[in-house]
Amino acid sequence: MDFNEIQELIKLVNKSNLTEFKLKDKDFEIQIRTKQHHKGGDVQYVQAPSVITSVPVQSPVSHAAPVQVAAPVSESEKPVATPSGGKKTIEIKSPIVGTFYRSSGPDKPVFVKVGDTISSGTVVCIIEAMKLFNEIESDTAGTIVKILVEDATPVEYDQVLFLVEV
Repeated sequence: MDFNEIQELIKLVNKSNLTEFKLKDKDFEIQIRTKQHHKGGDVQYVQAPSVITSVPVQSPVSHAAPVQVAAPVSESEKPVATPSGGKKTIEIKSPIVGTFYRSSGPDKPVFVKVGDTISSGTVVCIIEAMKLFNEIESDTAGTIVKILVEDATPVEYDQVLFLVEV
C-alpha cells in the first residue's frame, strides 16, 4: 500500500461513521482511529486518526529536505466569508495528518507570516507525516490574515491551518 492509498483510506474513514479501522496484510498493518474512538472509561483526548504501519521506511529525511505535496482546492481551500470590502477569506487546510512546521528548519525563516502576500504555488508550511516532510502549497493568491496552528504541533486531516484573504 503506497502513501496516496493510505491518505485516501484516512479520508474514507473520516467521512464514515467508523471509530476504528484495521487492515492487516502479510507485509504491513494499518490502524486508523477517529476522535470518537476510546476503550472504556472517560477518555479526554484521543489522537485521531493515527496510522501504524510496518511498511519499510527510508531513513529519516532531514527537516531541510521536504517532499512536495500540494492540496487540491476542493478539499484544502474553500471560501468562508465575504467581508464588506468584497474580499473573500479562504481556508488552507491540512491534506494529511502529521506535525506542522512553519519553516524548513529551526534556524530558517518561516515560509509565511500574517500580512504576507502569496501567490498560487507558494509554500506556506511543511507537514511531517510518516518521516516524510511534505511541502504544503497555496492554490490561491491572496494575503495571509491568520495562522491557526502553532509551530511543531500535531495537525489532523482537513484541519484549517491558514486564513487567506483573496
